[in-house]
Parts: sequence; structure tokens; C-alpha cells
Amino acid sequence: MRAWWVEATGPIASGPLRFGERPDPSPGPWEILLSVRACGVCRTDLHLAEGDLRPRAAGRIPGHEVVGEVVGLGAGCTRFRLGERVGAPWLAGTCGMCRFCRRGSENLCLTPTFTGWDTDGGYAEMMTVHEDYAYRIPEVFTDEKAAPLLCAGIIGYRALRCSGIAPGGRLGIYGFGGSAHLTAQMAMFEGTDVYVMTRSAAAQRLALELGAVFAGSAEEAPPELLDAAILFAPAGGLVPVALRALDRGGTLAVAGIHLSDIPELNYQKELFNERSLRSVTANTRTDGQEFLALAGNIPLNPTTVPYPWTKADQALQDLAADRFTGAAVLLRSS
Repeated sequence: MRAWWVEATGPIASGPLRFGERPDPSPGPWEILLSVRACGVCRTDLHLAEGDLRPRAAGRIPGHEVVGEVVGLGAGCTRFRLGERVGAPWLAGTCGMCRFCRRGSENLCLTPTFTGWDTDGGYAEMMTVHEDYAYRIPEVFTDEKAAPLLCAGIIGYRALRCSGIAPGGRLGIYGFGGSAHLTAQMAMFEGTDVYVMTRSAAAQRLALELGAVFAGSAEEAPPELLDAAILFAPAGGLVPVALRALDRGGTLAVAGIHLSDIPELNYQKELFNERSLRSVTANTRTDGQEFLALAGNIPLNPTTVPYPWTKADQALQDLAADRFTGAAVLLRSS
């Protein structure tokens, strides 16, 4: 098969990805083999290519927002049939035995595996995924529109729940890329007023088009204090900015696997009055199931930018330079 893999980590402009041929994967027990049809381009892929996240193995194939057709079944597989369309997400496996898995917090599993980091992902013509960690995708979504749901959407859903925002509340969103613009639609569907702070003028326009009540620059104070906020931008410098924008008792949820250093916080200005700061770590399979049901009911309208999958390196360069709004998706022609 043809695939992209991380040859040597470094700035994306230096060409850390290599395109070429790799052996076809073979499904093991309880694994399904997918013919990849679409794969979303996530900022985590950029972190992997540039070395902010060290690849867990040499030559790792990125990609964890994968829409594919089942073309092979490993021993013991019963969930899916040949020819079905399924999604392979970021969470690839958990141990099921540690204290966190036993209490239902598998997102905190002590020995998890992740697609495109621990296992080869969707920047390829074929890949395998454990059947228990794959999802059926609502038919309302095309392959292109479905791809970003499988990470950007799921992690946005968990971040929304972690923020504790209630219907009728005021939610701040810092950064407005692939995950944030989906989270905003979910929040507004549930009756929440959304305030967006982002450096991109195009993203500000998109936020207002989607129904945000306010869109301003990343460090701009919203016109009202916020009941909760979610930080999607990987910029630790925005943590005190967002905390100062919270009303008493508000929560800031940081939704990213990588964040630059957080400056020293002022307790009185940024944490007192029971403001809370928490991280969002991966997701559970229940999060994914609940999210996809909600996404299909709304239905969500992902803003996507299609790229030929042979242009994965260009898509990552454009992501790094903020050259598009929404989510990039690699598409394979049939």
C-alpha cells in the first residue's frame, strides 16, 4: 500500500513526512481491516511530525480521524460486516483492568494506545483497528464531513461536558479550528450563548455565521463574564486570559494533548472565587457514542477543506500556517 509516515521529526516546512510504499497490514484477532476513504488532519498529527509528541515507533503512520470501508475481518470479529463504513478514532485501546478502566474512566487508562501514535493510522490506503474501538457513522454525513467528527468532534464533546456549562449559560471558546467550531454548534444547539476569541479574522467571521453572540481577538475580554470556557489553542499564555474572563465559580477546560508553558498565575485575579482550571484527557468510548448520536441529531455541519491524500504534507503545512478555517480532510479517490 501507499502511505505517509514520519521519517524524522522536525519543523513541518523541513519535510518530516515521507511518502512511499509499505507492506499491507493484516488484521489480528478482533481487528478489522479498513480501506481508507478519508482521514481528517488534526493538530496532533502536526505535533507528531514536528516532535512535540515523540512517535512511539520509527516510521509511524499518522492519522486518527479515519473513515473507511471494512475489507477484512480478523479472528473473533462480530461487530461489523464486510462493506460497512466505520470510523477509527484517536483512542485505539485500553487495558480494561487498571483502576481507571474499572471505574469507567478509560480515558485515564494507565496503558492506553492511540491511533496514529502507538499504532499506524489513516495517512495510508489501508489500516487496522480493534473492532471494539471503531464507530458506526451516522448516514447523514459524507466521508469528508464525517472524518473530523472522529477526534475533533469527540474531544470537543468531552471538553464541553468537562466545562460544566449548563443550557442558558455563557461559554467562551479560545481558538476556533476544527474541534472548536464543532463544539460551538453543539453548545448553541443545547441553548448556550457562545463567545469566541481567536486571532484569525476568518475564524471570527465563521463563528458569527454559525451563531456566536461575540467574536473577538484571542486576548480580547468578552463583553460579559463567562460561566465556563474551553481553550482549544495550544497556547499556555491564554490560560490566565481565559481565567480572568470567568465569572465566579466558572471552569476553564483545556482541550489539547500539547500546550505551551502556562505563565505564573495570580491567585486573586485568576483563581479566587472558586474558578477552576482542568485538563481534558482523551475520551471514553461512551463519549464517542453519545457524541455521534448528538451529531447526527443536530446534525452538525463541519467546515471542511478537502485535500488529495497525496498532499498530506501540504495540508499539515497549511494547518501550521493557519491557511484555512475549519478542518482539513485527506480524500482518496476511488
